[in-house]
Amino acid sequence: RLLLVMPAVLLVIFLLLYLVYRSVSEAAHVILAVPFALTGGVFLQYALGYHFSAAVAVGYIALFGTAIQTGVVMVVYLEETVKARMAEKGAAFSSADLMQAVKDGARLRLRPKVMTVATIVCSLLPIMWSNRQGAEVMKPLATPVIGGMISSLIHILIVTPVIFLWLREREIKAGSALPSPVAS
Repeated sequence: RLLLVMPAVLLVIFLLLYLVYRSVSEAAHVILAVPFALTGGVFLQYALGYHFSAAVAVGYIALFGTAIQTGVVMVVYLEETVKARMAEKGAAFSSADLMQAVKDGARLRLRPKVMTVATIVCSLLPIMWSNRQGAEVMKPLATPVIGGMISSLIHILIVTPVIFLWLREREIKAGSALPSPVAS
């Protein structure tokens, strides 16, 4: 069943992102958080010696949702900053202004993202240290979330702004209106 559920979850997430952004490239950009989060989860799962199980799969599903959510929030911050800079500069808006707006938006998101990851990791660490009844089920569930949130932090703070900047520069060169439509 998990072989059907996990791809279905990713497909539903992609469709919801497409409905929000009305753009396949934007939806793909945000869903890129999943492979980055997956790498951290897989690495920690391997390091701790847990085999893939139903509990681990549930942990990955929770991780996917959290990684997508933080990606969406980062893109929203970046969009708002770009819109504000465009309104400020008007017709004089340039690629340098776009880059500065993306840097400013990413900087605004730094503390909330680090706090989100720290809260999730700190809340799951007691589960990882526990030896009480039920720990054998909860540890494998918490493992991909902890590992994935750490790698997701790197992706959201570094990779997402770079891809966002690249997509917006392509739009400027193509002459399309900036920024792309996003639900605010």
